[in-house]
Amino acid sequence: MKVIHICDVAAQEASDNPIFRGKVSVQRLIGDSNDELRVSVVNFSPGAVNVFHTHTFDQVLYVIEGEGIVATEEKEVRVAPGTIIYIPAGEKHWHGAAEDSAFSHIAIMTPGETSF
Repeated sequence: MKVIHICDVAAQEASDNPIFRGKVSVQRLIGDSNDELRVSVVNFSPGAVNVFHTHTFDQVLYVIEGEGIVATEEKEVRVAPGTIIYIPAGEKHWHGAAEDSAFSHIAIMTPGETSF
């Protein structure tokens, strides 16, 4: 068993990654690209988002702070703490902070490439 407190994991600046627009940091809680399970907290400053992208794996996002937007090519949904979003492999999507709010979510992913 491993117990992790999010506040004990240093955030790494990720804004220089071309998938992000605006100030974004990532806290890698569990795993890396070779592990069976990867869990990270992604922190967006107000208005910061990522660009449309897809994954080769399913992804689950759990909103823990602020208000954000999750979108596909068909729709946009405003989300708040307590919301869980399931994004199936191959679905084109983007997500990030609303213009007026910082936003953080936990990203849960299985092995495969990652954009951050």
